[in-house]
Amino acid sequence: METKTYVSEYIKSDFFRINGKLGIRRLLLASLFNRGFIYMMWFRALQSRWLIIRVVARIMVAINSRRFQIQISKEAQIGYGFFINHGMCVVIAGSAKIGNNVTISQFVTIGSMHDNAAEIGNNVYIGPSVCIVENVRIGDNVTIGAGAVVTKDIPDNVTVAGCPAKVVSTKSPGRLVYNKWPMDNP
Repeated sequence: METKTYVSEYIKSDFFRINGKLGIRRLLLASLFNRGFIYMMWFRALQSRWLIIRVVARIMVAINSRRFQIQISKEAQIGYGFFINHGMCVVIAGSAKIGNNVTISQFVTIGSMHDNAAEIGNNVYIGPSVCIVENVRIGDNVTIGAGAVVTKDIPDNVTVAGCPAKVVSTKSPGRLVYNKWPMDNP
């Protein structure tokens, strides 16, 4: 996370991915009912420059981690517009690097046994029950199909599926990434 960017910009970008619009009423509803957003809002607050906010955020992340079965290491580098679809059962290792406008579905693991997790590009959709193992690079505008096990690098602009994941299409990759946060906005 960039040090000069305020936590509120990350929260705003994550919220925008849910609705495609910004508004206080919608923000309040999302912060009450959208599990993925609730978790990410507090996760982003861990990076606040205010001590009291960091302390409250640490408590809320711990509570919501148990509640929603989401475990994202605070060391993970996550870009703008991160969206956890269905808000449950997600594990992300601390050495993971995730770009902008990434959507993650339920039961996804981005892990590493040797502190060398994946590097994920921009505009990536990761389907349900995907496992991304160790030191792989996933390019920009990629769609990873449900149940895929990614063990090798994935180039830009492709759709992959299977176990192990293989390129199955080059038509409309990244098409499932909705409400993209504009890259020039942050």
